[in-house]
Amino acid sequence: MFLIPRCGALLFAVLLCGCAANPLAPVPPNEAAFELAGRVAVRYQERAFSSALRWKQNAAGDELWLNTPLGQTVAYLQDGRDGATLTTADQKQYRAQSIESLTQSAFGWRFPLAGLRYWVLGQAAPGIASAGIVRDAAKRLTAVVQADWQVAIEYADAAADRPARLDINSGDAHIRFVIDSLERGKP
Repeated sequence: MFLIPRCGALLFAVLLCGCAANPLAPVPPNEAAFELAGRVAVRYQERAFSSALRWKQNAAGDELWLNTPLGQTVAYLQDGRDGATLTTADQKQYRAQSIESLTQSAFGWRFPLAGLRYWVLGQAAPGIASAGIVRDAAKRLTAVVQADWQVAIEYADAAADRPARLDINSGDAHIRFVIDSLERGKP
């Protein structure tokens, strides 16, 4: 039985948040913080949702804003050492020890934020068993399997130093991230 109502924005928000078990997975020192803007589309079983996305990641945790095309926030997500919180546009809040716990109990699968923190930077996540690692001629990561998630990474061109798109799949869950901008080192 689902703990969360069938609300598109809510489902989408929870799907975006991730499986960061406490404490958070270590962030590489040279990539300690980033701010990402982009778009995301999620398909899980028979449902599909899409949204604009703003994501701030630093040593304290993650903050994600899901926005409509007109810029209105439909969900705000926080994940840190004190647990995870999802706040919807109508100010309803959902809490769990971790987003991993929330997505597992609500949907039966865990969203891979611990890996996603690295995949958006074009890296395999440390501390998570890896298989199927593929690199292009420039030695950039283009595919990896970690924690049962198949990750395909595309770059805008041969000179790009960061991914432009990620396709992430596991079972019935399919996630596409389009990265419009990514600034590293932002607190």
